[in-house]
Amino acid sequence: MAALALFLTVCLAQSVLTNDAILKMAKAGLGEEILLSTIKAQPGLYSTAPEDLIALKGAGVSDKVIAAMIEKAAPAAGAPVPAAAAGNPLAAVPKVAPGPVNEVGVYYLRNDAWADLAPEVVNFKTGGVLKTIGTVGIVKGDVNGRLNGQHSRTALKSPVTILVYAQEGVAITEYQLLRLRESKDAREFRTVTGGVMHVSGGATRDLVPFESKKTAPRTYEIVLPNIGSGEYGLLPPAAGDSTSSSGRIGKIYSFRLIE
Repeated sequence: MAALALFLTVCLAQSVLTNDAILKMAKAGLGEEILLSTIKAQPGLYSTAPEDLIALKGAGVSDKVIAAMIEKAAPAAGAPVPAAAAGNPLAAVPKVAPGPVNEVGVYYLRNDAWADLAPEVVNFKTGGVLKTIGTVGIVKGDVNGRLNGQHSRTALKSPVTILVYAQEGVAITEYQLLRLRESKDAREFRTVTGGVMHVSGGATRDLVPFESKKTAPRTYEIVLPNIGSGEYGLLPPAAGDSTSSSGRIGKIYSFRLIE
């Protein structure tokens, strides 16, 4: 009777059985059949690593009881598998939202995590000094940007999700998404000084509209529209906001979009 009372006490006090509960019941002298019935009836969270099984055996737990614990700890054999996961165990694992970023910069989604979108050096000239870019003329106030090399080092496949962690006091609307034009061994673009709100001439030729949503303080997520393959860059507000006619150097977060 005392053993049965202890058994009932353990069952009531612990809704989910563990290795310790089985050991306590075994040391109290409960028989193998009672232990097997309890394991079958009660939910269990058992540790079945080799060292755990050795500890159970050393404490006098029978092989049948240990086997029942192992069977209860294993996933249900008849559990339905989503069709998308058939033949691909990794597909059954739910995706986890990428973690937050805490450094100013631009990132892109890669393997469910944010990866740095590396910036490139841009050489700037403003209208009044360099009058043309390609075959299209510019006017005073427009900005020419030139990047060395025909392609960006970062190649992305559409659709692309980009995350911007902006500086304090900077809005996402101050960034410019630009299409880069190939020119021999370089890429070029034309934009405007003072941001997109100060448009002069045909300086919006290379601007690409985009939408964004704020996901955290100073953090904006951009899902690029169907803009087609080619070379692109995200220009920070400080990079194109000078009216000086002399050459200067800035940066742009560039990428090559592959369909």
